[in-house]
Amino acid sequence: MTQRDVARQAGVSQATVSMVLSGASSPSIPTETWERVQRAVRELGYVPNRWAQALKTNRTMTIACVVPDIANPFYPSLLRGLQAVADDAGYDVITVNTDGAADREQRFIQWCLEGRVDGVVGVFFTLRATEFKPLTDAEIGVVRIESRPKSGGWLPVDNLYVDNAAAASEVTRYLLGRGYRRIAMVAGIGGPQDGRRHGYESALAAAGGTPIIVADQEFTEEGGYRAARSLLALSDRPDAIFAANDLMAIGAMTAAREAGLSIPGDLAVAGFDDIFAARHVTPALTTVSQFQYELGTAAAETLLDRLRQGTGAPGTSRSMPFRLIERAST
Repeated sequence: MTQRDVARQAGVSQATVSMVLSGASSPSIPTETWERVQRAVRELGYVPNRWAQALKTNRTMTIACVVPDIANPFYPSLLRGLQAVADDAGYDVITVNTDGAADREQRFIQWCLEGRVDGVVGVFFTLRATEFKPLTDAEIGVVRIESRPKSGGWLPVDNLYVDNAAAASEVTRYLLGRGYRRIAMVAGIGGPQDGRRHGYESALAAAGGTPIIVADQEFTEEGGYRAARSLLALSDRPDAIFAANDLMAIGAMTAAREAGLSIPGDLAVAGFDDIFAARHVTPALTTVSQFQYELGTAAAETLLDRLRQGTGAPGTSRSMPFRLIERAST
């Protein structure tokens, strides 16, 4: 079925059908005509060809959301916020998982240049701002979600960031204020680690403490478990662990229980991200909320503004809020 078939069934012009299907309002189309076209669409089972529409309008009405690990519970909430805004604007959302690998992030750039999406919201571990220039040259909007202040400079790349260093520093000061003195950090490699480690180290240094950091290759429960076991095997083991994310914190809690330690009596544990499981583990986990849903809605709104305005103006950089959530694990 084509729009021509719908027009013939409804007794109107193909231009009228096109206007009705695009959702555009026009005082020149009576309500009765609008309803007649919609009825013809249903009776004929007409389904618009999105690729044909894209050729006409140079728009796919599709956004890509790029994440390093779709299995990490931090990202689904962010994706839901993004999709809520995209749905209202008539955009579909495709989720792309990169594992934070440089080759997959580079391959994604080429994928976008093939004309599959109008814009991108993403968490990128390896790409620099200048590497998005082919996308902005093609008028594909780009919004990066970052762990520290960044700017695309003269490029029209927009940035939203949560100050991870400030958040990690606040967690560390909070643990110090609770009386813990040997505060260790379970970290990962890459991604937001630099900021979180810097915040932890700076807060300890200000209090005269000595950093104790064990890094694992994975930002997972297993990674946190392995790193925490190394820490708990020390002769002078820590009395608190700050984990780079909640998954690693939950892994550290498992290691502590296996070692016969009570939480927080023998060992306090704090995380980062406030994933859904953080409030349901026992004891509930002290952590940092980045308001993932709101971060997703803000990213989508920023991208849609960019698509409306075009890629002529320089990129923007916007700070997003965080909050320390105190629970029973500390």
